[in-house]
This record gives sequence, structure tokens and C-alpha cells, in this order.
Amino acid sequence: MRVLSAAELLEVWERGLTQAPIVRALSFLEAACPEMTFDQIAVLSIGQRDARLLALREALFGPDLEAVANCPGCGQRLELNLSTTELRSDTRPEPHAEEFTLSVANYNLRLRPPNSQDVLSAGSLADPAEGREQLLQRCLLSAECGDVPVELDHLSAEVAEAVAQKMAEADPLADIRLFISCPACRHEWRAVFDIASFLWSEVEGWAGRILNEVHTLASAYGWRERDILALSPMRRQFYLDMVWA
Repeated sequence: MRVLSAAELLEVWERGLTQAPIVRALSFLEAACPEMTFDQIAVLSIGQRDARLLALREALFGPDLEAVANCPGCGQRLELNLSTTELRSDTRPEPHAEEFTLSVANYNLRLRPPNSQDVLSAGSLADPAEGREQLLQRCLLSAECGDVPVELDHLSAEVAEAVAQKMAEADPLADIRLFISCPACRHEWRAVFDIASFLWSEVEGWAGRILNEVHTLASAYGWRERDILALSPMRRQFYLDMVWA
């Protein structure tokens, strides 16, 4: 993985304005991982993809993250200080995309963790229940009851729940949850942390600031955008301080 230049990151941001959230995440990694094609990135498990997004976020903005959450108990707005190291906690097994098996209620199943293509396909369905079913169908490679092959439609709710749990265990970084305790009302809960949407919101904020800097320096000195973006952040700030002095 390589660090994107300001010009490259701005280009990815511009493309992302018209892309679906999952495609945006893949576009970030396509730019940062030239050794992989877009299609290769799209078939990474969600946990593998998000581990790379965490690494990219750290390379772009550092390891410390600031997030906010509203307490569902009292509505208090809480500021959270996180780190990429925390989110990639050593207690989490490394995500993997290999097939795995599950035996439950006399069923023998062969599965794989979901990837971005699976989520995009399932998300295109209007009915969330149909989307979850399609996601399982795509990830269920084979199912037998005894020695007799069966279809997903014949799996019980108990088996489907066991499948979902096994998938989460096989790809733990696909579902990062933060334990939060509200100091005001003592309410405790777990909140989902989505690195893809978090990174996009950070890049959006960065893009607004950098374009404002380009406008200021271009207006003051007549420089071209590409030349301003090629400056280091420190040198850009020196010139901005002189303009504003």
C-alpha cells in the first residue's frame, strides 16, 4: 500500500461524489494498492477490505481518530477518542477469505465470508429480508442434511442464525463494534464502527479545506492547482500565513 498524494486523493474524492458508498471504499483501495485490480479488491472479504482501509486511514491522517455518538438513553452527544491500533486489536484473529465449514442441527455446510460484491448485490434489493437471504445464498457453497444436498430455502432459522454467527467469527473485522458508556446516564451499549463511511467523511472535510487553500493561493500568487497540491502541507501553510498576515 502506498500513501496517496494530495492530487491523487482529491481525484478519488471527486469520483466518489457520484459513487455508492461501497464503491467509494473500493476506489480508495484501488488507488492505494496498485498491485491489485478493482475486481481483486472487490472479492476481498469485508474484514480484509476494512483492515486495508484502516491502514490507509492511518497513512493519510495518522493513527488517532475522533468520533461522536449520541447516547440512546439520554441523547447526550459523546466524543470518542479511538485509534487504528485499537480497532485492529490484537485480540481479533486475522481476517481471512478462505472457505470454512459448519455443522449444526444435522446440517453440514460449506461457506465463505461475504465480500463487497455480495453486499452490493444484496443491497440492491428493496426488501432487507430478501437481501439477507441473497447474501447467504451467495456465500453458501454447499449444504447437506445427512448426505442429502439441500437448498438454502430449506434451512431453518436456527441454522441461518448459526451461519451468520460463524461468518462473523471467520471475518471479525467485518463487524467492528465499540463498547460505549454514557457518563451522564450510565447507559451502556455497543455501536457499529464503519471505517468506510468514517474515512469518506474525513476525506470530504479534507477536500473542502484543501480546495479552499488552493483558491486562496491561486488568487494570491496565480499558481496552478497542480503546483499548489504538489507543495507539502507545511509549505502550503507558510504561504497561507503570509497571505493572511
